[in-house]
Amino acid sequence: MASSSYCFGLVLSLAVLLPFLLISASATNYIDAICQRVTDKAFCAKTLNAYPAAASATSQFQAAVATLNLAISYADKCAGFSGNAAKENPNLKTQFAASQDAFVTISKSVKSAASELKVSPDTANYDVMVCSDSIAVVKNSVGKNLDNASKTVMTMTLMMEKLLAIAVGATVAVGG
Repeated sequence: MASSSYCFGLVLSLAVLLPFLLISASATNYIDAICQRVTDKAFCAKTLNAYPAAASATSQFQAAVATLNLAISYADKCAGFSGNAAKENPNLKTQFAASQDAFVTISKSVKSAASELKVSPDTANYDVMVCSDSIAVVKNSVGKNLDNASKTVMTMTLMMEKLLAIAVGATVAVGG
């Protein structure tokens, strides 16, 4: 009698957990499809698996949109930091303002990519790829400076570059 209730409990537990395990396995496949198109596959997998919207995606499109949203969020944070640095460092105001503008441009471009992804993955891919121009603006604006704010902006820029590489991978994964 005890073994039949044990088996029933095991079957019930599996019935409850199985959908979650399948979603997790599917999300992993969608993340893998993105990361296969990125040079730093380990960073890509670690980043997307840690991001709940990507880790719980139920389609390749959802995983790609989550990836783009992560890049947008980070670009917005970088723009905010650069804007504050411009206010706090009057001698470097011009350089930090240029960095802020570059991050705002990145955010707008990736938002455009997200809105175009379903209809035209190639256009979305282009929108993300042109962000490298804005990355170059930031590097040229503050890359030579030795102050702490400039170093922080450069660290953020390098991370933005990695997230944009993942975003490109996401657009390619949807485009097929």
